[in-house]
Amino acid sequence: MNKLIFANLLHRPVRSLISVLAVAIEVVMILSIVAIFMGMLNDQKQRTNGIGADLVVSPPNASFMNGVSGAPMSAKLTEVFRRLPHVTVAAPVISDFSMSGSVEILYGIDYASYDALKPFVFVSGTRFQNPYDVIVDDVFARAAPGREVGDTIKILNHDFRICGIVESGKGGRKLIPIETMGSLIGAEGKASVIYLKADNPADDGVIINEIHSTHGLENYKVQTMADLIALYTPSKFPGFDLALNVVITIAVIVGFLVIFQSMYTAVLERTREIGILKSMGASKATIVGVILRETAVLAVAGVLVGIVSTFGVRALLHLKFPTFAFEMTPAWMGWGTLIAFAGALCGALYPAWVASRKDPIEALAYE
Repeated sequence: MNKLIFANLLHRPVRSLISVLAVAIEVVMILSIVAIFMGMLNDQKQRTNGIGADLVVSPPNASFMNGVSGAPMSAKLTEVFRRLPHVTVAAPVISDFSMSGSVEILYGIDYASYDALKPFVFVSGTRFQNPYDVIVDDVFARAAPGREVGDTIKILNHDFRICGIVESGKGGRKLIPIETMGSLIGAEGKASVIYLKADNPADDGVIINEIHSTHGLENYKVQTMADLIALYTPSKFPGFDLALNVVITIAVIVGFLVIFQSMYTAVLERTREIGILKSMGASKATIVGVILRETAVLAVAGVLVGIVSTFGVRALLHLKFPTFAFEMTPAWMGWGTLIAFAGALCGALYPAWVASRKDPIEALAYE
């Protein structure tokens, strides 16, 4: 029976190849969208965790996205936090979500306080010397030529001189003076968040209580960095789950329809073959099993081609966009395989049912 299955697939190579490619495209679509979203999310999570703060202060009623972009609170509050007994460093930051050229989060920082959270490790160059200086990380610097100390890059439609290149992991890939950022986005004297460093991490709870007991700060949102990092999940980003579900649905429909058409046409073309099998005593379950096993072979081949192709997509994206994070996980490779396999088998169920119901006498008489 196995020889019959492979003979049927090889007898119609074009149709089999199209079915394999349909399943492969389904797998590539699922794995790629997940890898892109999760790569961006986890990359930003790691860089945020590398800032070196213990606590982060946001405005009252601030949502998670307020810390990603915008500057809704006064930077003057930094001095208030610095005077708290257990706070050793308070660093105001303006973050701005930019889609100019590439999707990224730009950081406007007060160099002295931001460096005090966790010192920069310079690969070359030095700190800001002028308002339109920029510090970039080594990943960004290696991504393209013309990104050495002294070179000029465009940020927010202005020319900035690269004054220093640092090891990655300190928030943004591009960091400019907070005063310059505020001027460019119309947020002078403002901050998106204020990062705090405690004299002892065990005092985080004490600091939170001190802030909430200070007049005027009662409603400010204070989180530990561990709590903030825990928010970097797909459900916290608007549209992530919706986009993922839409892509998976489209991918499953494509795979389902191609497998359905392929198997249904194969059943129609193999009427006499099915009649012979039934006249030899093959049961309905046997006929259904033949069709489903053929589909399973196509699905397995399609999944393998899809996974290999996704690694190819990752390699191409890395060449084109070296700073772009594309994260493939075993868990999602398993889910992609399961979804594609289930979709293919569902597409073959009706053709298999039609084949099992054929009358052997009519089938043998079919021309």
